[in-house]
Amino acid sequence: MGNLTVLQAKNAKAGDKLGDGDGLRLDVDKNGNRSWVFRYTSPKTSKERYMGFGSADEVSLAEARDARDEARKMIRNNIDPIDARNAERAAAKLEATRSVTFKVYAEGFIAGREAGWKNDKHRQQWRNSLRDYAYPIIGHVAVADVDTAAVLKVLRPIWDVKKETARRVRGRIEVILNAGKAEELRTGENPALWRGHLDQVLARRKKSEVRHHPALPYEEVPEFWKSLAGEPSDAARMLRWVILTACRFNEAADIDPGAEVKGDLWTIPAIRMKGEREHKVPLTNLALAQLPFRPVSDVTLSNCIARHTNTIATTHGMRSTFRDWAGDCTAFPRDIAEMALAHAVSDETEAAYRRSTALAKRRALMEAWADYCSSAISR
Repeated sequence: MGNLTVLQAKNAKAGDKLGDGDGLRLDVDKNGNRSWVFRYTSPKTSKERYMGFGSADEVSLAEARDARDEARKMIRNNIDPIDARNAERAAAKLEATRSVTFKVYAEGFIAGREAGWKNDKHRQQWRNSLRDYAYPIIGHVAVADVDTAAVLKVLRPIWDVKKETARRVRGRIEVILNAGKAEELRTGENPALWRGHLDQVLARRKKSEVRHHPALPYEEVPEFWKSLAGEPSDAARMLRWVILTACRFNEAADIDPGAEVKGDLWTIPAIRMKGEREHKVPLTNLALAQLPFRPVSDVTLSNCIARHTNTIATTHGMRSTFRDWAGDCTAFPRDIAEMALAHAVSDETEAAYRRSTALAKRRALMEAWADYCSSAISR
């Protein structure tokens, strides 16, 4: 039998530490909150430990004694009761994650993000690609259990026959699993990671398979810009923004200036980037002068291009125009121009370092590009 009575436990005062025997005691803090504490020596480390059994308002004296007796039984069996409880909680938490399937989590992820996607086509592509290719294979699998073999089972049937779709599906799976890890639904490396992982087992795209978009020769840009600068339409403003930032169409079409443009820096969320990584774009005064604009379709931008030049060129081709100019007409390092286009450079560690340190150099490059584009206006 213990030393405490129910009445003594009920009437305990602030600051009391009332022992019940065999390591169990009732502690009362300065605010009068009563809690059960079990003091013992760990059979693993031989160190003194304190294990809480809960509030005395919720756990009775009898229940606290039962918990103590169970803990003492564990100690006799060379088990540390705190370690055992922690392991039990971890197992319960892990079991709870098993009920969150990839499909359930992915649908929730999309629902939470799509409010920021202004392009309806972009929303539909996310849902449709996962519905058609990922969900039939891994939709029922717990987020925690999606592994490399499962990802490859999704990708291999389409990797060589639907190359662009497969690339996008892989990227979307990677983003979703990264989010799941952030929410502690899984641990370890991302099985959909490309560099240093899936690129070791899946074929890379050959350069001959890359579709090139008709580009405006950079020599024609100043006169083209001079004409384009006189058009006040949203299409013209958006096209000028695309040219001055060297961005892709969808990156501009889904822009949320209030959230993404801070001062003279545009941060494009990873979800909208081809490489699924956040991209920062230094903005010139000329670029900032194009905001705001109402996003228009790629076809509308193509028509806008045609109004100001007889040369066949596309919106995406403007990126090639910028890259050719940077390589032929400037002394900026190759990696700086590639980073301005959000292309991967060198290995992953060096790329992360360069992204954080090359912003000033990229800003100088974009200033030079803006000056070149508008050079015919001052002539």
